[in-house]
Amino acid sequence: MVNCCGLVTVKNEPVPLKSIAVEVSVQGHVATVSSTLQYENQEQSPLEAIFVFPLPGEAAVCRFSAKIGQTEVVAEVQEKQKAQEQYDDALSSGQQAFLLEESDESPDVFKLSVGSLPPGEKASVSLDYVTELAVQADDGLRLCLPAVLNPRYQPQGSDSGSGGSAQVSSVPAGSVPYSLSLSAHVSSPHPISRVESNCPLDPLNYLNTEKTQATVSLAAGHQFDRDVELLLYYQDTHQPTAIVEAAQASAKPGSLMGDPVVMLSLYPEFPKDVMSSMTSHGEFLFVVDRSGSMECPMHLGSGSQDRIGSARDTLLLLLKSLPMGCYFNIIGFGSSYESFFSKSVEYSQKTMDEALQKVKEMRADLGGTEILQPLKHIYSQPCLPDQPRQLFLFTDGEVRNTKEVLDLVKTNAGSHRCFSFGIGKGASTALISGVAKQARGHAQFITGQDRMQPKVMQSLRFALQPAVVDISVKWNVPKGVSVTPLSPPIRVVFQGQRALLYAQLTGESSGDTEGSVMVKYSLAKQPVENQLSFSLKPAEDAGMTVHRLGARTLIQSLEVEEGEQDGEKEGVKEKVIELSIQSGVSSAFTAFIAVHKGDGEALHGQLLRRQVPTPNWYLCSSVLEPDMKLSELDDRADQLMCSASEFEVGTKNFDSPAPTSKPVRDPLLQLISLQKASGSWVLEAALAEVLAKTEEEVSKPKPAQVDQDVWATVLALVWLYGFKMEAQEEWQFLAMKAVSWIQAQKVASVSECVQAGNTLLGCQVQKDTLGL
Repeated sequence: MVNCCGLVTVKNEPVPLKSIAVEVSVQGHVATVSSTLQYENQEQSPLEAIFVFPLPGEAAVCRFSAKIGQTEVVAEVQEKQKAQEQYDDALSSGQQAFLLEESDESPDVFKLSVGSLPPGEKASVSLDYVTELAVQADDGLRLCLPAVLNPRYQPQGSDSGSGGSAQVSSVPAGSVPYSLSLSAHVSSPHPISRVESNCPLDPLNYLNTEKTQATVSLAAGHQFDRDVELLLYYQDTHQPTAIVEAAQASAKPGSLMGDPVVMLSLYPEFPKDVMSSMTSHGEFLFVVDRSGSMECPMHLGSGSQDRIGSARDTLLLLLKSLPMGCYFNIIGFGSSYESFFSKSVEYSQKTMDEALQKVKEMRADLGGTEILQPLKHIYSQPCLPDQPRQLFLFTDGEVRNTKEVLDLVKTNAGSHRCFSFGIGKGASTALISGVAKQARGHAQFITGQDRMQPKVMQSLRFALQPAVVDISVKWNVPKGVSVTPLSPPIRVVFQGQRALLYAQLTGESSGDTEGSVMVKYSLAKQPVENQLSFSLKPAEDAGMTVHRLGARTLIQSLEVEEGEQDGEKEGVKEKVIELSIQSGVSSAFTAFIAVHKGDGEALHGQLLRRQVPTPNWYLCSSVLEPDMKLSELDDRADQLMCSASEFEVGTKNFDSPAPTSKPVRDPLLQLISLQKASGSWVLEAALAEVLAKTEEEVSKPKPAQVDQDVWATVLALVWLYGFKMEAQEEWQFLAMKAVSWIQAQKVASVSECVQAGNTLLGCQVQKDTLGL
C-alpha cells in the first residue's frame, strides 16, 4: 500500500487502532460528543502512533484522557509550546505521553500523538467535545462525525510544514481495521419528533411520555466507511428557547466557569408583507469548483449524477431565478480560475443566454482545488453602487489552507455576503461553515442522497430577502445581576434561521428570578422587535456544555482579534490562553498534554512512527510518480477515485465529452430552460413537448384576445402548480418572475386563461394559487 505525498508506513502489518466508541448527549441545539479510541501496539518495538482526528468546525474539545495498561492519566490544557516541549521531554526519558492540538492549516483537524507504546501494550484515548448543531433546510438539526477527510490539497507555494497534521494515510473502503459503536441521548425543551441517519439505526427509544427525552444507537456492524450523520427533528422547532446552566462548584465566582451562563436560541419573526417583497438588486457571483474531484458521483449508487453535472443543473435554476436589474458572473476554479465575463454584467436575455451556453460546456477539468486566488480576484473588483454583493461558493471542500481562506473572507466581510455549499462526504466543515459565518451568509451540506437544487434555492431565498440592519441586543435582568455577552454582536438575521447567543450572568438577585432579552433591527426600513423571557434559576448540571460553548465562542472572537492586532497582540493571546486553561476548551494557542510518569527506563530499540489510516476511496501505487507536483497528484488521485466509482456503479467515463448537445431529459429542467430572462415563456414546439401535447393542441384553446406569450406563460405556471408542487422550492422564484411579468402586461382575461389552461392540462389550479 503506497501512501499519498510520501508518507512513512511500516510494512502491511495490522494498524494499532482497534475500535472507536462514541456517546452523544444532545441538549436542544447543542451536544457533547464523547469518544474512546482503543490502540494496541502489535510491533516488536515501541512505537509512536499519530491519529489525525477530524472535528466539526464549531467544536470545542474539552476533555482528553489516556490509559496505558491499567494506569489512566487525564490531560490538562497548557500553552502550546510548553505542551510540545513537555511531550518531547517525556518521550526522550522513556515515559508515555499524549498530545492533542489543532492543526495549523485547518481548525477542524486535530492531531493526536499517542506517544510511546511498549510492544504488545494496549492504550485507550478518550476525547470529549461540545458543538452547536447546524440547522438544515427542513428544520432538522445535524450532527456529523466526519469519518473521511478527503485528502486536503496543498496549493503550490504554501508551506506544508513538518507538523504531520496533513499526514492522513488511506486504506481501501470496507477494509478499515477498526470498528465504531455510537449511542445518543437526546433531551429537548420541545418533544422529539424523529431521529434519522445516513447509517442504519436501532429504533428510537422514548424515555418519558412527553417525548422530550430519547435514546438511539447506531446498528451493529458499522465499518466507518462514510460520514456518520444524525438528523434530529423537534416539534415547534422555531420557537425560541433559553437554557441557564449553573456555575461549576469548584470555580471562582466572577470567572466564566464560576458564574451561570445563559444560552439563547433565537428565531426572529419576519412580517409576511416584508417576506413577500423580494429585492431586485444585487451582484450575484457564482463560484464553482471545477477540480477533478467534481467529476465524482454525488453518491455511490446506480445512475448517480456527477457533482459537476448537478452543479450545471443548479446554475440553470439560479440563472433563470435571478431578478431583472441585478448583475452577475460565474467563476470556475481549480488549480487556476476562469470567469465567464471579465466583470459582472447586467442580467438580460442576451447575457443569460451567453452564460447558459458556457454552463453547458463546463467540466471538472481545472486540476486541484485552490480557492484563495479566485477569492482574491473577486475582492480586487470594486463593488457596484446599490448592488449588494452576494457570493455563492460551491466546493467539495478539499483544501489545506482553510485558515488563510477564512482570514481573507473575514477581511472583506463588510462588502459582501457568502452562501457556501459543501458537496459530498469529504467537504470540510471548517471551510464551508467558516466562510459563511465570516461573510454573514449561510452554509449548506449536500451529502448522501441529498439533491443540491432545493438547498441552493433556499440560500437564494435568503440572498433575495431584504437585508436586516441596525441590529441591537438588550439584556434586562434584576438589580444585583449583570450580563457579560460572550458572543459577538449578531450581524445577520435570515428568516427561519437560528442565532445562538451566550452570556455570563454575574451576581445574585434577592427577589426576581426572571430575565429577558430584546432584539431590535430594521428590515425593509421597518423597525422589528423580538423579546424572549427566561428564568434565572439555573438548570441542573448539564456537563458544562453551555459554559464550554460560551467559552469557545469568546475564544474564537479573541483569536480573530489577535490576528488583526499588532501592538496589543500578546495581551489578547494571553487572555485566550487564560480562558482556554480555565474552561478546559482548546484554542489555537493551547494543547492538551498528558504524561504518564512510569519507571522512566530508557527506551530499548528504535522508536517507530506509524500512521493510523482513515478510510478513503482511492490511491493506487501504480499511478503515483515520485516527482509529481501536488496539484497533479491531487488531480490524478481524483481521476482514480472516479474511475473506481464508475467501475463499481457504472457511472459515466471520466474522459467522456461534456454533455453539450445531450438534451435535458427531466421535463421540469426542460421547462425551466425555455423560460426567458423576463420571466415569460414563448409558445413553441419545445414547450408543447414538455406539456405532452402537440403544438396545435396547445395553440387552439388560447383565448382570442390574449397574447401568445401570456398564454404560454400561464400554461407553464398551471403545469408547475399542477404537476410539480413537490419541487416548488426549486421553481418558486422563476414562478414569481412569471407572475410579475403577466401582471405587467395588464391582461384583462387572466381568469379565462387559467381556466382554459386547466382544461387543456387536466388540472384544477386556482388563479389565487398562482398569485395572479
